[in-house]
Amino acid sequence: MPARYLGSLLPSWKDYRSVKRTWRADLVAGITVGIVALPLALAFGVSSGAGAEAGLITAIVAGIVAAVFGGSNIQVSGPTGAMVVVLGPVVAAHGVAAVAVVSLMAGIVVTAAGVLKIGRVVSYIPWPVIEGFTLGIAVIIFLQQIPSAVGSKPGASSNAVVSAVQSFAHVNPATVVWPILSVLLVGVIMIIAPKVNRQLPGSIIAIIVVAIGAALLHLPLARIGLLPGSLPTPTLPSFDNAGALIGPAFTVAALAAIESLLSARVAASISDTGPYNADRELVGQGLASIASGLLGGMPATGAIARTAVNIRSGGQTRVAAIVHALVLLTIVSLATGVVSQIPLAALAGVLMITAARMISIATVRSVLGSTRSDAIIFAITAIITVSFDLITAVGIGIAVAAFFALRALAKSGGVHREEPPSPAQPEDRHIALFRLDGALFFGAADRMLERVTRISDVTVVIIRMSQLQVLDATGARVITEMIRGLERRGITVLIKGIRPEHLRLATRVGVLSALRDHKHLFTSLDDAVEHARDHVRRSAFETAA
Repeated sequence: MPARYLGSLLPSWKDYRSVKRTWRADLVAGITVGIVALPLALAFGVSSGAGAEAGLITAIVAGIVAAVFGGSNIQVSGPTGAMVVVLGPVVAAHGVAAVAVVSLMAGIVVTAAGVLKIGRVVSYIPWPVIEGFTLGIAVIIFLQQIPSAVGSKPGASSNAVVSAVQSFAHVNPATVVWPILSVLLVGVIMIIAPKVNRQLPGSIIAIIVVAIGAALLHLPLARIGLLPGSLPTPTLPSFDNAGALIGPAFTVAALAAIESLLSARVAASISDTGPYNADRELVGQGLASIASGLLGGMPATGAIARTAVNIRSGGQTRVAAIVHALVLLTIVSLATGVVSQIPLAALAGVLMITAARMISIATVRSVLGSTRSDAIIFAITAIITVSFDLITAVGIGIAVAAFFALRALAKSGGVHREEPPSPAQPEDRHIALFRLDGALFFGAADRMLERVTRISDVTVVIIRMSQLQVLDATGARVITEMIRGLERRGITVLIKGIRPEHLRLATRVGVLSALRDHKHLFTSLDDAVEHARDHVRRSAFETAA
């Protein structure tokens, strides 16, 4: 692989050439994002089953590594809701130790994907699939918080809907009111705070209020628990059950790649910090997950919510994301005792509001109001995301979108019978002129074959191919079979205007060899029609003789 390409995947001094001008804005943005990221890191860690410590480690380590090695100037990385949705069943089936193994394995896969230039694949995911995927994730995140919101434990099912329902069987009626009130208070504060001042960190304020209230009133609320005062020493986890984790690792890798690239693409579109390098972004996210796994963290992805906060706060370079991670590291070093007393119900409230904000009513209306096929794709993707898993949902969503796209492409193709050019001649009633339009591929070829082969009472068929935009091997094969079928019936076939980009395929599949004579291929319609008329006259003369 060329050294120049590999060099484009590595950090460069050019990444920081504007820092002298932007460092103040980057510093402010980084501190702001760090404050916003703290409750999310804690909440996502707890919600995944890996623990609050894993969420913090991921936000710190992945935040720095992805900022330095990633392909976006403004992206902020760390634990995300989508990753939590995937990791929950992994923790339930294989234990907390499996998270680090999955993080390492997925990181290697994502890094390799970047080196192999797979970064642009995400651009092929249709918009309705992305929105349906996002809606499904939001619903799952919300449902996953219900056990903590009612002071219960999750149900035994790995499905978020079923687990949420099962959790009500373990509710303590005597204490259930307190976690519910805590969630409601968090929600109210998070909704009101931005209306008072957009810069107010509603989630942090809400958590502080609930934590202080729970401590003063000695409320029976479950807490985060003891947290370490520093980052752990890098350790290679045990790979004893690595074989059973290959599937989850590839699922996590696919999700990390998709979410990170979508986030980077959105960030590039709403900021003026320059384009992003998709392949380098995958390398950076892969290395971030590897580093996180070695320190006991979770797989990392680009986080669009934190990235958006970074952009709104004035972040311009990678320094902002690095500062955000350092802010979290400072909190871990100085305030773990305070953080450990945060009620889990408060974190559940933060994630419930976060999940609700992931759903844009305007966007949902836009998708549902666009076309029927897009609405179906959106609904199917969302339902499968909630019912099964994220990667299955994306795969099926893309398959359904491909089906509708192929159907539309097939409908764009057509076979139209035309009259030969004026002036009309007596021989024209024995000539059939067909024009092929649009696309002729496996989804539309049989319809064209049926239309042309039904022709009768003619001596010559002229097929105009100059207006044919798309031709695949199936379409070319159908044309070949059509020519041979007509020739067997004694009907001479002439072809006019094979496009240069189709000539090689037509030759290889046998379209030209199926013609009775190599001179039956024309570039001019007038020449083809004149030849057809002459052929009709000769045939009539031979019949009369």
